[in-house]
Formats: sequence, structure tokens, C-alpha cells
Amino acid sequence: MAIKNEQELTQVGNAVQVNGDIIGKTDVRIAGKVHGNVLVDGELVLEKYANIEGDVKCSAALIAGSIKGNVECKGKLFLQDNAQIIGNVKAEQLIINEGAIFQGNCEMTAMLRKGKDK
Repeated sequence: MAIKNEQELTQVGNAVQVNGDIIGKTDVRIAGKVHGNVLVDGELVLEKYANIEGDVKCSAALIAGSIKGNVECKGKLFLQDNAQIIGNVKAEQLIINEGAIFQGNCEMTAMLRKGKDK
């Protein structure tokens, strides 16, 4: 997953801690810590040592860090081998690499749509 437009990218550096929600319409790359919800219309990239303690809503996500909270993606949610999610997941597609940790329930929205079309 690649960020589409670097000009419309919000970044939280690895030396930054955010206490509060991140809300926006752009893609977001997080390398630091967020104690709050992340609610973005764009894609989320969570770097290897980054973490979020709060709920996440986005269009798609590439997770290498950790999330303690529920995650909702309109598209693909990709967990790299060192990713960790403790919380429920709702996504069109969930891709989990070997070594990733996911503890919670998962709802696959694409499968629900396909079932309704029959």
C-alpha cells in the first residue's frame, strides 16, 4: 500500500506523542504514539514501533506497529509480521502476515455485501 499523494499526507514523527484525536481527510503516517482515536478519510500507515491507544477508522491501513482499540477500514487492512491489534476489526479485507498478533473479533464487510447480492 502506498500513500497516493505526498502533498496530502499528515505525519506524526517517531519522537512525537499525540494526546487526543487525529481527525482528517488526508492520508496519515504515524511513527510515534497516539493516545486517542484516529479518524481519517484516507489511508493509515502505522510504522513498526508506533502505537495507537484508541479506535481507528480509515479507508485502508498498513499496520506494522500496535493498536489497542477497535479498527474499521472501508477497504483493506494489512497486518505486517510485527503488527499487533488488540480489539475488534471491521474491514472489507483482512490480510495477516505470519507473526502478526490479532486478538479480537473480525467482521468482513465484503463478504456481507456479496451475501446480500444473492
